[in-house]
Amino acid sequence: MLHAKGSLCTIDVGNQSATTENIEDELSEFIGGRGVATALAHDRIPFDADPYGDENRLYFSTGPLQQSQMSFTGRMNCTALSPLTDGVASANAGGYLSRNFVGTGHSVVELTGTSDELLAVHVTDEGVEFEEVPELEQATVREVTAVMNERHGLESENLATIGPAGENGVRFACVMTYDSRAFGRGGLGAVMGAKNVKCVTFQGDSAPDVEVPAEDVQSSVHREAATSDHIMRRQGTTNSIEFINDNFSFPTRYFSERSFEDIENIGGDAVESKKYKKASCSVCAFACKLPTKDEASGVETEGPELETVFSFGSNCGVGDIVDIMQSNELCDRYGMDTISCGNVVAAYLAGNEEFGNAELVHDLVEKIAFREDEGDLLAEGVARSHEELGVENFSVKGMEFAAHDGRALHGQGLSYAVANRGGDHMYSTTLADEYGGDVDPEGTAGKAELVIENENRNALRDSGVICQFGVGRAVEADRFEALFDADYDDLLEVGARVVTLERHFRNQRGYDGDEDRLPYDLPDLQSSIGEYYELRGWNDDGTVSPETASEFAQAD
Repeated sequence: MLHAKGSLCTIDVGNQSATTENIEDELSEFIGGRGVATALAHDRIPFDADPYGDENRLYFSTGPLQQSQMSFTGRMNCTALSPLTDGVASANAGGYLSRNFVGTGHSVVELTGTSDELLAVHVTDEGVEFEEVPELEQATVREVTAVMNERHGLESENLATIGPAGENGVRFACVMTYDSRAFGRGGLGAVMGAKNVKCVTFQGDSAPDVEVPAEDVQSSVHREAATSDHIMRRQGTTNSIEFINDNFSFPTRYFSERSFEDIENIGGDAVESKKYKKASCSVCAFACKLPTKDEASGVETEGPELETVFSFGSNCGVGDIVDIMQSNELCDRYGMDTISCGNVVAAYLAGNEEFGNAELVHDLVEKIAFREDEGDLLAEGVARSHEELGVENFSVKGMEFAAHDGRALHGQGLSYAVANRGGDHMYSTTLADEYGGDVDPEGTAGKAELVIENENRNALRDSGVICQFGVGRAVEADRFEALFDADYDDLLEVGARVVTLERHFRNQRGYDGDEDRLPYDLPDLQSSIGEYYELRGWNDDGTVSPETASEFAQAD
């Protein structure tokens, strides 16, 4: 089975030391990316650790496909104990960081401890250097990039950076790279901020020797990406907004309505009208990114994508694409997840009857980043602030919902309920089956197996690492087998092990099936959750037995 190569570099930022070790066994069992980072986190982070404490560990990791020149592979993984969900959570980001990371010779870099001084940590193929940067306290993401460029000749594609939100412990703070690409969900930026690390840089020319098989498949994927006329190449994920709004449900005004009357002003055509050039991720010919600007206001950003249009648009009652672009840019500047941030802002607007007030939205985003005034409460997220705001808790396991409404897509609703990461649409992406008409969106009965298959495939995808937009469009089961030199069922079993280790970690922190719930009712939900547990081989209460956890955690 194809897997990443390279050492584990453990960096203790408290005593400013670094060590390397061989993790060939773990890589061979978990491939790389999310898989190996989850296995390491499960083994190395104490089950009772504080997400903001010294004992939490933050992992950056790549997979074997970052050694290829195939489209859809310009991504990498980040994993830690999440301050938002209180479990192990992973996120991946695009851009150009992954190839620079691979050049250091490491497959995984692990941060532990807490520094007394704000640090920039420089990881190269020659070692690790620590630079105290107190002058960068509360600096924005782009300001950090400018300083690192001036001092060291480093570009945005070399950096993993936090903004003020990460320093201030906002529970949904991101780690940013390439200035506008985010390790988005779960508050991983707050973990890096708690360690008092402002940025980690990666550069080198010592990539391990990984020979990705099936050159014909790689060439075919790359050619198909380059010649595709898919609308995503013009509009990114926003291409489906009006379709979803008209035919399913696009949550509006903090989930109180199911469609938005001004959708044409914030949909794919509106975004495309502001796009001024093409953009991509490393070696990817699909080029679906969205550099946008508005000449009249001077607002310039990358995006917004569908989820940001939902969270800061319809869910806030804001019907002007330029206002949403501004919200997007503020989140990138300060380092925050646009989904969680937009949702908690929408909750505030609901509690104060201020829907549609874009000026207030922008003010709240800034206050959240610096935990000023009401921003201090909102920085805690919806689950921890909804009672004081006087609104319903639209989140699962502490994570705010994505746009794809489980009240319309019942299989996706089941996925939200059982996902270890909570209200995240990328964990299972059952929504794609229901939007596409392959599966009737009504009802949850009989969908547990589909949710599991999607979860396992996506964990495999995140271990590879390969972009979601390539999976299912360019890379299906037969191409997975060719690229990873393994039977597809065996590959899915790697994904199953990752999901089970994530669940076991949550169990050891005191959580069981009682948290697998939604803020709304769905047909047959409880019986479908029970079927999910049974098919997973878990206990009836949604827990993983110690024997199963031990079997899944250990490399052969």
